[in-house]
Amino acid sequence: MKVADGRTVLMKTHVHPPAGFFDAEARSLRWLHEAAPRLVPAVLAVDVDCLLLPFVETGKPTVDAAALLGRELATLHAAGAATYGWDKDGFIGRLPLPNSPAPSWAEFYATRRVLPYLKLARDRGHATPDDAQVIESVLGRLAQLVPDEPPARLHGDLWSGNVLWATDGRVWLVDPAAHGGHRETDLAMLALFGLPHLQQVVDAYEAVTPLAEGWADRQSLHQLFPLLTHAAMFGGGYASRAAALAARF
Repeated sequence: MKVADGRTVLMKTHVHPPAGFFDAEARSLRWLHEAAPRLVPAVLAVDVDCLLLPFVETGKPTVDAAALLGRELATLHAAGAATYGWDKDGFIGRLPLPNSPAPSWAEFYATRRVLPYLKLARDRGHATPDDAQVIESVLGRLAQLVPDEPPARLHGDLWSGNVLWATDGRVWLVDPAAHGGHRETDLAMLALFGLPHLQQVVDAYEAVTPLAEGWADRQSLHQLFPLLTHAAMFGGGYASRAAALAARF
């Protein structure tokens, strides 16, 4: 749609969105845009039932754009966060997303990311007791398995569908679930559902900020959260897939 000054904008809306849904998304976008204005679009306006963003004409992914994404994502993460978590809760899809701060990433990830959606998946009959046992068994060892790092400023829902490849060679990230967390989480989610030219993204990222040794082997741990949110929402084989990843550790 066009607005009064002639710009073309995108209006995002839902039928009967949860209370605070678009305010939470706008808040995430603004926090990320503050740190990476060349990667995250500015919020033009927000209301209870819609969000206005600059319109992005999308095209094909390119190697150069992937390298740009890697550099800009490193810049975003390096902006940091005050804590693991955030001072307000958000949403993942239409599900509530707890963000209450925790003293360590391991505690935050276990209690605010994995366990709530594992419970929801079990309650809905989308995860078996055996799935839950395997996943829960690894959570107490997260602090030993994942190297400690200061909180990074994360997109938080960085699957390939939230990456817009613009026709002008730019890349934009949308639909965030922003919070302070471990930077490997965003990269692991990009890998989970596949991203074109992912290796170029990673190479460019590491040219700015190298990742800790063994990060690729730890991706499975960071992928438990998105798999369990999918299990809670859709069922299918997502819970058993999460259990299979947890079993590696």
